[in-house]
Amino acid sequence: MIKNITLGQYFPGNTIVHRLDPRMKIIIALLFLVAVFVVRDWWGFLALGVLFIVITMLSKVGLRTILRSIRPLLFIIIFTFALNILFFAPQDPSHIIWQWGIIKISTDGIEKAIFIAIRLILLIFATSLLTLTTSPMQLTDALESLLRPLKKIKFPVHEMAMMMSIAMRFIPTLIDETDRIMKAQTARGAEFDSGNLIKKAKNMIPLLVPLFVGAFKRADELAMAMESRCYHGGEGRTRMKVLHFEKTDWIAVILMFGLCIPFMIWL
Repeated sequence: MIKNITLGQYFPGNTIVHRLDPRMKIIIALLFLVAVFVVRDWWGFLALGVLFIVITMLSKVGLRTILRSIRPLLFIIIFTFALNILFFAPQDPSHIIWQWGIIKISTDGIEKAIFIAIRLILLIFATSLLTLTTSPMQLTDALESLLRPLKKIKFPVHEMAMMMSIAMRFIPTLIDETDRIMKAQTARGAEFDSGNLIKKAKNMIPLLVPLFVGAFKRADELAMAMESRCYHGGEGRTRMKVLHFEKTDWIAVILMFGLCIPFMIWL
């Protein structure tokens, strides 16, 4: 399961999606997510699904890679789906199919659970596609640029963007280290999948302790490296690559507005 986590991973490419300005990609992703939460109709979800498939095909990342992003969060999706089916109270009692105490299964609850599951899946897909087609450094620069107006109220925009960049940069590293530790502990007889929930939690201790120790050690080494290079924040710093909006960026965001606004208004 560790290898299925795509968060923080970047797939280099030269497609039209990869070449878009990262600020525009964040805006497009936010528009898509707003449309996902506003849509309340099957046709709307179908249209958003087709739109996402088209964008994925343009990015050439591959649907199989996108589908891998669901597996680590599959338990949360199933748990949320079950809660909505069992505990959703319909307005019309005639819609109840089966009831036992406070547990009620109704057609409204099933429909609500399917809607929420689809929303979560599309949310995961959209965020995964954003990180897969945008490098962590580009995301950091884009977030810092979009949040720049907050500097007027003394918000530490550069520091926040730097922390997010470092966190995303080390997610794949921590995933690889977790996989190595799990294999080493398994070779020594450790079992991570056997027993009840309490036993599984106890079995995770030999994994979490070296993982946290290694993470803190890596953080200390990174801090020392930044200090030795005289890093003192973003004041007066310049960039090797300056972000510029191109004609393609404006066309992409206008098309996304034109496709998502109808969902927000009529659906």
